[in-house]
Amino acid sequence: MSKPLNIAVLGFWHVHAKDYARQTQQHPGTELVAVWDDDPGLGQAGADDFGVAYTDDLDALLAREDIDGVTITTPTDVHRDVMVKAANAGKHIFTEKLLAPTVAEAEEIIAATDANGVKLIVSLPRLYHGYTQAIREVIDSGRLGQLNYGRVRLSHDGALPRDGQEGWLPQRFFEPKTAIGGALTDLGCHPVYLTQLFLGSTPETISATYRSVAGRGLEDNAVVTAGYADQAIGVIEAGFASRNPFTIELFGTEGTLTYTDDGNVLKVGDEQLPVPEHSQDAFGQWVDHITEGTRADDNLSRAVELTRLVVTANEAAETGRSIAYK
Repeated sequence: MSKPLNIAVLGFWHVHAKDYARQTQQHPGTELVAVWDDDPGLGQAGADDFGVAYTDDLDALLAREDIDGVTITTPTDVHRDVMVKAANAGKHIFTEKLLAPTVAEAEEIIAATDANGVKLIVSLPRLYHGYTQAIREVIDSGRLGQLNYGRVRLSHDGALPRDGQEGWLPQRFFEPKTAIGGALTDLGCHPVYLTQLFLGSTPETISATYRSVAGRGLEDNAVVTAGYADQAIGVIEAGFASRNPFTIELFGTEGTLTYTDDGNVLKVGDEQLPVPEHSQDAFGQWVDHITEGTRADDNLSRAVELTRLVVTANEAAETGRSIAYK
């Protein structure tokens, strides 16, 4: 690479916006050059934190020929509009999950990036973690037999008040219009795509139970159950109201597997297995796709199916019914 790619941040709505801005500054192939946000308070503060210019004019920023790509961490409800506009301007896109509020919008975004020859990747980080690689190898080896049950739980306590304060997760994460959904739609994306990876991307049925422990407007405690044609059951758990170790449990006809990030311990039965280092993260993959002219086929396919399952789970929770997956 002759010179770093110039990258702009679009939106500081999401709590991970600073993480991706920091990655942009740290990666040798990228340079952070600008920030846009339609909320001047968020945008100017973010720009000041990283020592770059702020603008509230998205069209002007996207018209800049010196900007190669954008990281998008806007509210979820405007993902389609912002990403299609960025794609039409020829800007490569790295985005926070969820890709879009609907499958149709997710597919529209991908079609726009393909039509304009720009590279898109969605942040699905746990796909590339070492324990995920090791678990896939165990499944592929047949040691567990036919998988018939899987449970993945991820939670933090961001919704809970502490020392008289509302909770470290900002209230905008509980606004139905912009956030689209609560714990399941945000943090629950990680257990969703891991369950789809281990048990299959297309279950037959989805049911869901959502509750709000802190009462901040959207669910902060969620359980989703996926039923598969091969009779396997997947249980997806996400919460903003408890701090627990991240856990994975897989049960098969020949054995069991457990993983916890409390000590980074992976076991098949009583045997502890080594956990390899993480592979290249999504941001690094994005830079490589840009420089090598390749497409993130697997990532984009999984991002669409993630959207499909989250949309179905939200419908199941709202209606109180088991929903056929479509």
